[in-house]
Amino acid sequence: MGATDEAGKRFAEAVAIMARLRGPDGCPWDREQSFATIRKYTLEEVYEVFDAIEREDWDELKSELGDLLLQVLFYAQMADEPGHFSIADVLETLNRKLVRRHPHVFGDEAAAAAGNRAEGMETEGIDAGQVLRNWEEIKKFEKKQAESGGEGLLDAVPRSMPALAEAAKLGSKAAKVGFDWPEVSGLLSKVREETAEIEAELEAEPERARIAEEVGDLLFTVVNLARHLKVDPEMALRDANGKFRRRFRLMEESSAEPLERLSLENLEELWTAAKRAGEAEKVL
Repeated sequence: MGATDEAGKRFAEAVAIMARLRGPDGCPWDREQSFATIRKYTLEEVYEVFDAIEREDWDELKSELGDLLLQVLFYAQMADEPGHFSIADVLETLNRKLVRRHPHVFGDEAAAAAGNRAEGMETEGIDAGQVLRNWEEIKKFEKKQAESGGEGLLDAVPRSMPALAEAAKLGSKAAKVGFDWPEVSGLLSKVREETAEIEAELEAEPERARIAEEVGDLLFTVVNLARHLKVDPEMALRDANGKFRRRFRLMEESSAEPLERLSLENLEELWTAAKRAGEAEKVL
């Protein structure tokens, strides 16, 4: 059995396992999931793939790619149940796209049969740069074909972007037509306003959906504050995450006993000491 046949066999096995997990006699947790509940895990798996690649940990990457593939199988199985589409439809769409966007490999005729109607492209003996230009041209044509009506200003910002980057782009686009806070002070006031709205929700009978909405509004405002201050919110948060990791590690190292045994007051004292230690390192 060749490598392709073996991969096909294993893939079919994975599809069958996913269907069993979602079936009547399957896993209770898997059966309860929806597109909304699974999506956060998808993002986590993507970042875990990135991390394994950056560390060049090939065994870990193999495992993480499997976890990412699981997300695809999960979505496809959930979509298949009400009849939206199946994993076979996903694969057919992918195969057609690959052929459509690679006329220099599969030939103009095969690419056209797969839906490529873009014209005037070089496809013979081209380099990687021309391949990318062709790819973008084909994508533009596909988008134009799919559009129904005019394109709004914000439609150029992909929903597929990480949420922090998307929020910054949306704010920047809206600012081009003057829909923006003129001063940073206005954004600071907005941050306080959004925080007050969260407090108001908590004082009432809190509903998870309402709390999530208000937290989202606060995050969106903070991202726009970062944009006004010319700070990349993604990098700022990554740096903050790294700082938290370092300080928490110092807490663990300086404690004579496990942190979970300490009172909140003791934990605050360790945090303050770790913070001072970090500030002292900056001075040095």
